[in-house]
Amino acid sequence: MENVIFMKEIRKVFKDKVVLNNITFNVRKNEIFGLLGPSGSGKTTTIKILTSQIMPTSGKASILNNDVYSFDRSILSRVGILSDNSGVYERLTVWDNLKLFADICGADKKSIEDILERVGLGNDKRTTVKKLSKGMKQRLILARSIINKPELLFLDEPTSSLDPFISNEIHNLLKEINSEGTTIFLTTHDMVEADKLCDCIAFLNNGTIVEVDSPENLKLKYAKPVIQVKLKCQDNKIFLSKNAENAEKIRLWIATDELESIHSYEPSIEEIFLKVTGRKLK
Repeated sequence: MENVIFMKEIRKVFKDKVVLNNITFNVRKNEIFGLLGPSGSGKTTTIKILTSQIMPTSGKASILNNDVYSFDRSILSRVGILSDNSGVYERLTVWDNLKLFADICGADKKSIEDILERVGLGNDKRTTVKKLSKGMKQRLILARSIINKPELLFLDEPTSSLDPFISNEIHNLLKEINSEGTTIFLTTHDMVEADKLCDCIAFLNNGTIVEVDSPENLKLKYAKPVIQVKLKCQDNKIFLSKNAENAEKIRLWIATDELESIHSYEPSIEEIFLKVTGRKLK
């Protein structure tokens, strides 16, 4: 499958600090790719390199077959970016903000109404931005980043500090956008968000990629060889090793209708990150 993002042995040094240390990964077309790591691990620096806001110290990188060293600015018309410094104009209305950005990127202004409805701001289009809540502003910034119907969407901590309800709404919208053909590159330290959204995730720790795979494959790789069982006559869960003796126990519990539930043990993304790196995500 075609690679929309390509990074090979990218290194970035600020003065004497190594922020990215020879990171390598690819993002395939129509994929939701998550770069997962704690604050300060190099996630935002990665996005800035890919969007040619800063240059890498060494290595190769490209987006949409466009090299970051010889960046064709017209490529940005095919890209959307949501970052922590994606400012909007506080004194303008929601509508006027989107109209301005539509003019800048050459997008069809007729799509503004539809986009506002999709992000849940259809009834607030005449409201000035300074009157919006934080969650509403975040949805407006997301609307701005997709006004040009991008082929590739960069999202830097898109639901940071938002309440669970608003985060879930944004997650649903991102899945919808992705299903329509937009490749999404997501940075987050929220392991639940990464698990829920991403087809593939990379663990970034101290500027180094330490794992890259799908959430499902990572859970299988680091799963413990145990089965979690709950019996109807007991409050506590029982953990059993996977062997013939315990398989017979389970068979008997099923035959005598004593078994209430049975699950394989799969670690969370955060547990896997902690195991691989020795540090927590937050």
